[in-house]
Amino acid sequence: MKLINWAHVAGGARRRVAAGAAVAVIGASTAFGGGLGVAHAADAPAPTGIILGVGASETQRVVSWYAGTDAAQVVQLAETKDIVKGRFPANATSFPATVTANTVSGGFNGHATLDGLRKNTSYSYHVGSGATWSPTYGFKTHEFSGDYSFLFFGDPQIGSSGDVAKDGAGWADTLNVALTANPSAELLVSGGDQVETANNEPQWNAFLGSDKLRQYPWAATIGNHDVGGKAYEQHFWTPNTDRSAPFYRGDAKSESGGDYWYKYKDVLFIDLNSNAYANNADAAHIAYVTKVIQDQGANAKYTVLVYHHSIYSPADHANDGDNQLRRQDFPTAFSNLGVDLVLQGHDHSYSRSYVIKNGKKANPAEQPGATKVEQGPGGVIYVTANSASGSKYYDLTAPDTSKDPNYGPDPLNPKNHWANSVENQEHVRTYVKVDVRDDKLTVEEIRSGTCAAPNAAVELGRVPWCGPNSGASPAQPVGSVIDRVRYYPYNDRGVRAAAADGVNWTESKTTKDNGQEKVTLTSVS
Repeated sequence: MKLINWAHVAGGARRRVAAGAAVAVIGASTAFGGGLGVAHAADAPAPTGIILGVGASETQRVVSWYAGTDAAQVVQLAETKDIVKGRFPANATSFPATVTANTVSGGFNGHATLDGLRKNTSYSYHVGSGATWSPTYGFKTHEFSGDYSFLFFGDPQIGSSGDVAKDGAGWADTLNVALTANPSAELLVSGGDQVETANNEPQWNAFLGSDKLRQYPWAATIGNHDVGGKAYEQHFWTPNTDRSAPFYRGDAKSESGGDYWYKYKDVLFIDLNSNAYANNADAAHIAYVTKVIQDQGANAKYTVLVYHHSIYSPADHANDGDNQLRRQDFPTAFSNLGVDLVLQGHDHSYSRSYVIKNGKKANPAEQPGATKVEQGPGGVIYVTANSASGSKYYDLTAPDTSKDPNYGPDPLNPKNHWANSVENQEHVRTYVKVDVRDDKLTVEEIRSGTCAAPNAAVELGRVPWCGPNSGASPAQPVGSVIDRVRYYPYNDRGVRAAAADGVNWTESKTTKDNGQEKVTLTSVS
């Protein structure tokens, strides 16, 4: 743990490491209006763009922000119960920041990792130096093992409607709706495309406008609209990140990128920069996932991959060349690695795949829209999230084998692509809730808005209809569920839970036949 307890630091000097290195602070504590701070010769503007990020584990959070100075800055942290009349206590912990120069907008950006957090604790924090500090924000930790829920959000893409304010209002409303309905959710997981234009700070300001992003940890994913500059990396500091060349689309000096991972309770999350796919980058991504699972997977009950470009996309991007390539590159590798769930964005529509093994439907008899499915060996579910802000929607497309002969219609539901159990577009804002339980995952697609404002694409006439059945039916209420599935993993807990729930589970017993794995399926019921 790297921390400084200002109540025990002596002396009047301070020292700042050059930009790019961690800031070390050895200054005296000084009483001031809101609490204790670092002694500083000249006060700078208060930090802006503060966001709470996910850490490497449930005992960490990462705070990132923009600053008007490269002077020594800290995140000061205390238990909320110890904050009296807005003042931080003398024994508050200060976490030194890494502060670097912004490459585009001028000024500086900082981040600090809050480590050693205790479970079931309410914390308050603020960011600053000298007499200049941000407002105080709070977050709560939970149990460090056991069941929990996280929320997945597709493409806020602030600015894509042409009206930043309307897009920001829709995004803030989705966060408010989702977290009012699920106040105990523990993570906010991104599908990418936070903004329309990578280095447009007014768009970033609108994305960061809700204080919910300072109260719940945001697990950032990079989308194609985030990749064209350094602002993504400046706004988000992600844990365990590999920023080597294969994980950038182009020049790492001018673009954002990287693959990263973190563990939260029983789930190993691996986040990929799917913008990097040329020059055999998919092989590099697979190698990264393989290494992380080899090193970290033994202590995880579930493995969840997150990346932007939906390979089983049902709308405008269904047959993009990069998606066609990834449909060849990824599925068999993910099945072999024991991945459970893949979360994606990019296509501004909702889809939930059948259980897919090695790029094929694992169980040909699985019915469209089934609400209970079993994983089986090598089974993976792929989910694409719709727009969380209402800034842009893409309509579902009909399967077209002239564009990709391997991505044709579903024999059980010809209007869908073969891979997808559910495809939905109503031109209303939505989010995805995932419940993580010892014996199952539950995935839900939930409406966070209606056809009424805030819904920029509808308000501005970017789409001609709104509501279910291509607008033929009235919009359903906020909080109503579009899709729900219980997903029983391939392990003993899943076998027992599925059997108890009446699912026709099959159990595999693996033997060795001439050095090759051989799987025999045996009915449990």
